[in-house]
Amino acid sequence: MRRSKQQTESGLVEKKRYFPNLNGIRCIAALLVVFHHLEQAKHAMGIHNLYEIALVQHAGRLGVGLFFVLSGFLITYLLLEEKGRFGNVDTGKFYLRRVFRIWPIYFLIIILSFFVFPDIELLNFPGTDEKLQTHAAERLTLLFLVLPNFAFVLYDLPYWCAQTWSIGVEEQFYYLWPWLIKYPKKRIFILLLFLAITAGLLFLGLQLVNVPEPTQNAMITTFLGQFRIQTMALGGFCAWLVYNRKTRFLDFVFRKDIQIAAYSMLAVLFFSGLHFFGFLEVYAFFFAFFVLNVSCNKNTIVSLENRVMNHLGKISYGLYIYHVFVIVLIINFLKNYFPDFTGIYYQIGLYILSFAGSVLVASFSYSFLEKPLLAFKDKRFGR
Repeated sequence: MRRSKQQTESGLVEKKRYFPNLNGIRCIAALLVVFHHLEQAKHAMGIHNLYEIALVQHAGRLGVGLFFVLSGFLITYLLLEEKGRFGNVDTGKFYLRRVFRIWPIYFLIIILSFFVFPDIELLNFPGTDEKLQTHAAERLTLLFLVLPNFAFVLYDLPYWCAQTWSIGVEEQFYYLWPWLIKYPKKRIFILLLFLAITAGLLFLGLQLVNVPEPTQNAMITTFLGQFRIQTMALGGFCAWLVYNRKTRFLDFVFRKDIQIAAYSMLAVLFFSGLHFFGFLEVYAFFFAFFVLNVSCNKNTIVSLENRVMNHLGKISYGLYIYHVFVIVLIINFLKNYFPDFTGIYYQIGLYILSFAGSVLVASFSYSFLEKPLLAFKDKRFGR
Protein backbone atom coordinates (compact mmCIF):
# COMPACT_ATOMS: atom_id res chain seq x y z
CA MET A 1 0.00 0.00 0.00
CA ARG A 2 1.40 3.37 -1.00
CA ARG A 3 1.36 6.42 1.24
CA SER A 4 -0.76 9.08 -0.47
CA LYS A 5 -0.45 12.85 -0.21
CA GLN A 6 -2.64 15.49 1.33
CA GLN A 7 -2.44 19.26 1.05
CA THR A 8 -1.72 21.40 4.11
CA GLU A 9 -0.80 25.03 4.66
CA SER A 10 2.89 24.12 4.58
CA GLY A 11 2.64 22.09 1.40
CA LEU A 12 2.43 18.40 0.67
CA VAL A 13 2.74 15.94 3.52
CA GLU A 14 2.06 12.23 3.62
CA LYS A 15 -1.19 10.89 4.94
CA LYS A 16 -1.14 8.46 7.82
CA ARG A 17 -1.08 4.88 6.64
CA TYR A 18 -3.77 2.40 7.60
CA PHE A 19 -2.69 -1.13 8.48
CA PRO A 20 -5.34 -3.87 8.25
CA ASN A 21 -5.59 -6.84 10.61
CA LEU A 22 -3.99 -5.12 13.61
CA ASN A 23 -7.09 -5.62 15.76
CA GLY A 24 -7.04 -9.28 14.79
CA ILE A 25 -3.45 -9.56 16.03
CA ARG A 26 -4.42 -7.88 19.29
CA CYS A 27 -7.34 -10.29 19.62
CA ILE A 28 -5.11 -13.36 19.26
CA ALA A 29 -2.59 -11.99 21.77
CA ALA A 30 -5.29 -11.19 24.33
CA LEU A 31 -6.94 -14.61 23.98
CA LEU A 32 -3.63 -16.39 24.59
CA VAL A 33 -3.18 -14.42 27.82
CA VAL A 34 -6.77 -15.03 28.99
CA PHE A 35 -6.41 -18.77 28.31
CA HIS A 36 -3.14 -18.90 30.26
CA HIS A 37 -4.48 -17.01 33.28
CA LEU A 38 -7.69 -19.03 33.43
CA GLU A 39 -5.76 -22.28 33.71
CA GLN A 40 -3.27 -20.65 36.10
CA ALA A 41 -6.09 -19.43 38.38
CA LYS A 42 -7.71 -22.87 38.34
CA HIS A 43 -4.37 -24.39 39.30
CA ALA A 44 -3.89 -21.98 42.22
CA MET A 45 -7.46 -22.44 43.46
CA GLY A 46 -7.39 -26.23 43.46
CA ILE A 47 -9.59 -26.84 40.42
CA HIS A 48 -8.88 -29.46 37.78
CA ASN A 49 -6.71 -27.70 35.22
CA LEU A 50 -4.32 -27.98 32.29
CA TYR A 51 -1.69 -25.67 33.70
CA GLU A 52 1.07 -28.28 33.84
CA ILE A 53 0.99 -28.63 30.06
CA ALA A 54 3.91 -26.71 28.56
CA LEU A 55 1.79 -25.11 25.83
CA VAL A 56 -0.54 -23.64 28.47
CA GLN A 57 2.31 -22.31 30.59
CA HIS A 58 3.89 -20.61 27.58
CA ALA A 59 0.65 -19.21 26.14
CA GLY A 60 0.61 -16.12 28.33
CA ARG A 61 4.21 -15.17 27.62
CA LEU A 62 3.69 -15.75 23.92
CA GLY A 63 0.59 -13.57 23.94
CA VAL A 64 2.54 -10.79 25.64
CA GLY A 65 5.39 -11.32 23.17
CA LEU A 66 2.99 -10.86 20.27
CA PHE A 67 1.72 -7.66 21.90
CA PHE A 68 5.31 -6.46 22.27
CA VAL A 69 6.22 -7.07 18.62
CA LEU A 70 3.03 -5.36 17.44
CA SER A 71 3.58 -2.43 19.79
CA GLY A 72 7.15 -1.96 18.58
CA PHE A 73 6.00 -2.12 14.96
CA LEU A 74 3.14 0.35 15.29
CA ILE A 75 4.86 2.87 17.57
CA THR A 76 7.98 2.92 15.41
CA TYR A 77 6.02 3.40 12.21
CA LEU A 78 4.01 6.24 13.76
CA LEU A 79 7.20 7.93 14.97
CA LEU A 80 8.92 7.53 11.59
CA GLU A 81 5.81 8.82 9.88
CA GLU A 82 5.61 11.81 12.21
CA LYS A 83 9.25 12.66 11.61
CA GLY A 84 8.76 12.28 7.86
CA ARG A 85 5.68 14.49 7.79
CA PHE A 86 6.77 17.23 10.18
CA GLY A 87 10.55 16.94 10.20
CA ASN A 88 10.70 16.14 13.91
CA VAL A 89 9.17 14.09 16.72
CA ASP A 90 7.18 15.96 19.36
CA THR A 91 8.12 13.86 22.38
CA GLY A 92 5.85 15.84 24.70
CA LYS A 93 2.76 15.07 22.64
CA PHE A 94 3.92 11.47 22.19
CA TYR A 95 4.09 10.93 25.95
CA LEU A 96 0.76 12.65 26.54
CA ARG A 97 -0.87 10.36 23.96
CA ARG A 98 0.58 7.36 25.75
CA VAL A 99 -0.53 8.69 29.16
CA PHE A 100 -4.15 9.09 28.04
CA ARG A 101 -4.13 5.64 26.44
CA ILE A 102 -2.34 3.61 29.10
CA TRP A 103 -2.63 5.25 32.49
CA PRO A 104 -6.38 5.57 33.20
CA ILE A 105 -7.28 1.89 33.42
CA TYR A 106 -3.78 0.94 34.60
CA PHE A 107 -4.25 3.11 37.69
CA LEU A 108 -7.87 1.97 37.98
CA ILE A 109 -6.90 -1.70 38.34
CA ILE A 110 -4.09 -0.80 40.78
CA ILE A 111 -6.45 1.19 43.03
CA LEU A 112 -9.14 -1.49 42.87
CA SER A 113 -6.62 -4.26 43.63
CA PHE A 114 -5.29 -2.59 46.76
CA PHE A 115 -8.30 -0.74 48.14
CA VAL A 116 -11.48 -2.41 46.87
CA PHE A 117 -10.99 -6.03 45.81
CA PRO A 118 -9.55 -7.18 49.20
CA ASP A 119 -12.93 -6.44 50.81
CA ILE A 120 -14.94 -8.45 48.29
CA GLU A 121 -15.28 -12.07 49.37
CA LEU A 122 -15.93 -13.34 45.86
CA LEU A 123 -12.51 -12.05 44.81
CA ASN A 124 -10.53 -14.04 47.36
CA PHE A 125 -7.37 -15.54 45.92
CA PRO A 126 -4.70 -17.65 47.67
CA GLY A 127 -1.69 -15.72 49.00
CA THR A 128 -3.18 -12.27 48.48
CA ASP A 129 -3.20 -11.17 52.13
CA GLU A 130 0.58 -11.39 52.42
CA LYS A 131 1.05 -9.26 49.30
CA LEU A 132 -1.26 -6.60 50.71
CA GLN A 133 0.05 -6.53 54.28
CA THR A 134 3.81 -6.70 53.74
CA HIS A 135 5.80 -4.11 51.76
CA ALA A 136 2.53 -2.45 50.72
CA ALA A 137 4.14 0.99 50.61
CA GLU A 138 7.01 -0.25 48.46
CA ARG A 139 4.67 -1.99 46.05
CA LEU A 140 2.39 1.02 45.73
CA THR A 141 5.30 3.42 45.29
CA LEU A 142 6.65 1.43 42.37
CA LEU A 143 3.19 0.96 40.89
CA PHE A 144 2.35 4.66 41.09
CA LEU A 145 5.69 5.42 39.44
CA VAL A 146 4.49 3.13 36.62
CA LEU A 147 7.22 0.60 37.36
CA PRO A 148 5.02 -2.50 37.82
CA ASN A 149 7.65 -4.84 36.38
CA PHE A 150 10.04 -3.75 39.15
CA ALA A 151 7.27 -4.20 41.74
CA PHE A 152 6.46 -7.64 40.37
CA VAL A 153 10.06 -8.84 40.50
CA LEU A 154 11.04 -7.31 43.85
CA TYR A 155 7.85 -7.79 45.88
CA ASP A 156 5.34 -9.70 43.75
CA LEU A 157 1.84 -8.32 43.23
CA PRO A 158 -1.75 -9.24 44.12
CA TYR A 159 -3.00 -11.59 41.45
CA TRP A 160 -5.69 -9.18 40.26
CA CYS A 161 -3.06 -6.73 38.97
CA ALA A 162 0.02 -8.95 38.48
CA GLN A 163 -0.48 -8.79 34.70
CA THR A 164 0.46 -5.09 34.76
CA TRP A 165 4.17 -6.03 34.78
CA SER A 166 4.07 -5.95 30.98
CA ILE A 167 2.66 -2.42 31.04
CA GLY A 168 5.85 -1.37 32.82
CA VAL A 169 8.03 -2.93 30.13
CA GLU A 170 6.04 -1.20 27.39
CA GLU A 171 6.21 2.14 29.18
CA GLN A 172 9.98 1.85 29.53
CA PHE A 173 10.20 1.10 25.82
CA TYR A 174 8.26 4.31 25.23
CA TYR A 175 10.71 6.22 27.44
CA LEU A 176 13.54 5.10 25.15
CA TRP A 177 12.22 4.78 21.63
CA PRO A 178 11.10 8.29 20.55
CA TRP A 179 14.52 9.67 21.47
CA LEU A 180 16.24 7.12 19.24
CA ILE A 181 13.98 8.12 16.36
CA LYS A 182 14.40 11.83 17.09
CA TYR A 183 18.18 11.77 17.55
CA PRO A 184 19.50 8.78 15.57
CA LYS A 185 23.08 10.10 15.63
CA LYS A 186 23.05 9.98 19.44
CA ARG A 187 21.52 6.51 19.67
CA ILE A 188 24.52 4.90 21.39
CA PHE A 189 24.55 7.51 24.16
CA ILE A 190 20.76 7.37 24.54
CA LEU A 191 20.75 3.58 24.70
CA LEU A 192 23.60 3.41 27.22
CA LEU A 193 21.93 6.06 29.39
CA PHE A 194 18.65 4.14 29.30
CA LEU A 195 20.34 0.85 30.23
CA ALA A 196 22.32 2.54 33.01
CA ILE A 197 19.17 4.03 34.54
CA THR A 198 17.33 0.71 34.28
CA ALA A 199 20.23 -1.22 35.85
CA GLY A 200 20.58 1.43 38.54
CA LEU A 201 16.91 1.20 39.49
CA LEU A 202 17.09 -2.59 39.65
CA PHE A 203 20.30 -2.47 41.73
CA LEU A 204 18.72 0.02 44.15
CA GLY A 205 15.61 -2.12 44.45
CA LEU A 206 17.65 -5.24 45.17
CA GLN A 207 19.53 -3.42 47.93
CA LEU A 208 16.30 -2.24 49.54
CA VAL A 209 14.53 -5.57 49.36
CA ASN A 210 17.35 -7.18 51.38
CA VAL A 211 17.09 -10.85 50.37
CA PRO A 212 19.75 -13.59 50.13
CA GLU A 213 22.04 -13.62 47.10
CA PRO A 214 20.39 -16.66 45.45
CA THR A 215 17.02 -14.90 45.66
CA GLN A 216 18.56 -11.73 44.22
CA ASN A 217 19.98 -13.73 41.32
CA ALA A 218 16.57 -15.28 40.70
CA MET A 219 15.00 -11.79 40.70
CA ILE A 220 17.55 -10.54 38.18
CA THR A 221 16.87 -13.55 35.95
CA THR A 222 13.11 -12.93 36.15
CA PHE A 223 13.54 -9.24 35.40
CA LEU A 224 15.72 -9.89 32.36
CA GLY A 225 13.32 -12.56 31.15
CA GLN A 226 10.47 -10.06 31.25
CA PHE A 227 12.39 -7.00 30.03
CA ARG A 228 11.96 -7.82 26.36
CA ILE A 229 12.86 -4.47 24.85
CA GLN A 230 14.63 -6.38 22.08
CA THR A 231 11.31 -7.96 21.10
CA MET A 232 9.72 -4.55 20.66
CA ALA A 233 12.85 -3.36 18.85
CA LEU A 234 12.37 -6.23 16.38
CA GLY A 235 8.86 -4.95 15.69
CA GLY A 236 10.41 -1.52 15.24
CA PHE A 237 12.88 -2.89 12.69
CA CYS A 238 9.96 -4.31 10.72
CA ALA A 239 8.34 -0.87 10.72
CA TRP A 240 11.59 0.61 9.43
CA LEU A 241 11.61 -1.91 6.58
CA VAL A 242 8.06 -0.99 5.62
CA TYR A 243 8.47 2.77 5.98
CA ASN A 244 11.64 2.79 3.90
CA ARG A 245 10.14 0.41 1.34
CA LYS A 246 12.82 -2.26 1.53
CA THR A 247 11.03 -4.15 -1.20
CA ARG A 248 13.77 -6.67 -1.91
CA PHE A 249 13.45 -8.10 1.59
CA LEU A 250 9.71 -7.59 1.86
CA ASP A 251 8.99 -9.27 -1.46
CA PHE A 252 10.79 -12.35 -0.17
CA VAL A 253 8.91 -12.60 3.15
CA PHE A 254 5.63 -11.86 1.34
CA ARG A 255 5.98 -14.90 -0.93
CA LYS A 256 3.20 -17.45 -0.53
CA ASP A 257 5.56 -20.42 -0.17
CA ILE A 258 7.55 -18.57 2.52
CA GLN A 259 4.33 -17.80 4.40
CA ILE A 260 3.26 -21.45 4.31
CA ALA A 261 6.67 -22.62 5.50
CA ALA A 262 6.90 -20.05 8.30
CA TYR A 263 3.38 -20.65 9.62
CA SER A 264 3.89 -24.42 9.49
CA MET A 265 7.05 -24.12 11.58
CA LEU A 266 5.28 -21.77 13.99
CA ALA A 267 2.40 -24.24 14.41
CA VAL A 268 4.75 -27.15 15.09
CA LEU A 269 6.76 -25.10 17.58
CA PHE A 270 3.65 -23.79 19.36
CA PHE A 271 1.73 -27.04 19.69
CA SER A 272 4.82 -28.99 20.73
CA GLY A 273 5.21 -26.67 23.71
CA LEU A 274 8.97 -26.92 23.23
CA HIS A 275 10.93 -24.82 25.70
CA PHE A 276 14.59 -23.98 25.16
CA PHE A 277 16.95 -21.15 26.01
CA GLY A 278 15.94 -18.05 24.07
CA PHE A 279 12.71 -19.61 22.75
CA LEU A 280 10.80 -16.36 23.27
CA GLU A 281 13.19 -14.55 20.93
CA VAL A 282 12.70 -17.29 18.33
CA TYR A 283 8.94 -16.81 18.58
CA ALA A 284 9.47 -13.05 18.25
CA PHE A 285 10.89 -13.57 14.74
CA PHE A 286 7.83 -15.60 13.77
CA PHE A 287 5.58 -12.92 15.27
CA ALA A 288 7.44 -10.21 13.36
CA PHE A 289 6.95 -12.22 10.14
CA PHE A 290 3.26 -12.60 11.00
CA VAL A 291 2.75 -8.88 11.74
CA LEU A 292 4.52 -7.87 8.53
CA ASN A 293 2.44 -10.17 6.35
CA VAL A 294 -1.04 -9.62 7.72
CA SER A 295 -0.63 -5.84 7.96
CA CYS A 296 1.36 -5.04 4.81
CA ASN A 297 1.08 -7.93 2.33
CA LYS A 298 -1.82 -7.64 -0.12
CA ASN A 299 -1.38 -11.37 -0.82
CA THR A 300 -1.36 -12.56 2.77
CA ILE A 301 -2.72 -16.06 3.18
CA VAL A 302 -4.09 -15.15 6.63
CA SER A 303 -6.84 -12.58 7.06
CA LEU A 304 -8.08 -11.47 10.47
CA GLU A 305 -10.57 -8.87 9.25
CA ASN A 306 -13.96 -9.75 10.75
CA ARG A 307 -16.36 -8.05 13.15
CA VAL A 308 -15.67 -10.30 16.14
CA MET A 309 -11.88 -10.08 16.03
CA ASN A 310 -12.07 -6.39 15.22
CA HIS A 311 -14.15 -5.71 18.33
CA LEU A 312 -12.00 -7.91 20.56
CA GLY A 313 -8.92 -6.16 19.19
CA LYS A 314 -10.37 -2.73 19.96
CA ILE A 315 -11.04 -3.69 23.57
CA SER A 316 -7.89 -5.82 23.93
CA TYR A 317 -6.14 -3.48 26.37
CA GLY A 318 -9.13 -3.54 28.71
CA LEU A 319 -9.48 -7.27 28.16
CA TYR A 320 -5.86 -7.68 29.25
CA ILE A 321 -6.26 -5.44 32.31
CA TYR A 322 -9.61 -6.72 33.62
CA HIS A 323 -9.77 -10.41 32.75
CA VAL A 324 -7.87 -11.65 35.81
CA PHE A 325 -10.28 -10.31 38.42
CA VAL A 326 -13.23 -11.50 36.30
CA ILE A 327 -11.81 -15.03 36.22
CA VAL A 328 -11.33 -15.07 40.00
CA LEU A 329 -14.84 -13.68 40.50
CA ILE A 330 -16.44 -16.35 38.31
CA ILE A 331 -14.51 -19.20 39.93
CA ASN A 332 -15.50 -18.09 43.44
CA PHE A 333 -19.09 -17.44 42.36
CA LEU A 334 -19.50 -20.96 40.97
CA LYS A 335 -17.74 -22.48 43.98
CA ASN A 336 -19.96 -20.65 46.50
CA TYR A 337 -23.35 -20.82 44.77
CA PHE A 338 -23.09 -23.90 42.54
CA PRO A 339 -20.81 -26.31 44.47
CA ASP A 340 -22.30 -29.35 42.73
CA PHE A 341 -21.56 -27.99 39.27
CA THR A 342 -18.54 -30.08 38.23
CA GLY A 343 -17.06 -32.07 35.40
CA ILE A 344 -16.80 -31.14 31.75
CA TYR A 345 -19.90 -28.93 31.86
CA TYR A 346 -18.32 -26.94 34.70
CA GLN A 347 -15.16 -26.43 32.66
CA ILE A 348 -17.12 -25.30 29.60
CA GLY A 349 -19.33 -23.04 31.71
CA LEU A 350 -16.30 -21.53 33.45
CA TYR A 351 -14.68 -20.70 30.12
CA ILE A 352 -17.85 -19.20 28.66
CA LEU A 353 -18.65 -17.11 31.74
CA SER A 354 -15.05 -15.95 32.23
CA PHE A 355 -14.65 -14.96 28.61
CA ALA A 356 -18.07 -13.33 28.29
CA GLY A 357 -17.63 -11.48 31.59
CA SER A 358 -14.19 -10.21 30.59
CA VAL A 359 -15.47 -9.02 27.20
CA LEU A 360 -18.46 -7.32 28.85
CA VAL A 361 -16.31 -5.43 31.36
CA ALA A 362 -13.72 -4.48 28.74
CA SER A 363 -16.42 -3.34 26.29
CA PHE A 364 -18.04 -1.17 28.95
CA SER A 365 -14.66 0.31 29.85
CA TYR A 366 -13.81 0.99 26.22
CA SER A 367 -17.14 2.67 25.45
CA PHE A 368 -17.45 4.86 28.54
CA LEU A 369 -13.86 5.47 29.69
CA GLU A 370 -11.22 4.66 27.09
CA LYS A 371 -12.96 5.80 23.90
CA PRO A 372 -13.74 9.34 25.14
CA LEU A 373 -10.14 9.70 26.35
CA LEU A 374 -8.83 8.39 23.02
CA ALA A 375 -10.89 10.98 21.17
CA PHE A 376 -9.61 13.72 23.48
CA LYS A 377 -5.94 12.76 23.16
CA ASP A 378 -6.19 12.48 19.36
CA LYS A 379 -7.84 15.88 19.13
CA ARG A 380 -5.59 17.60 21.67
CA PHE A 381 -2.23 15.88 21.17
CA GLY A 382 -2.44 14.22 17.77
CA ARG A 383 -0.13 15.15 14.88
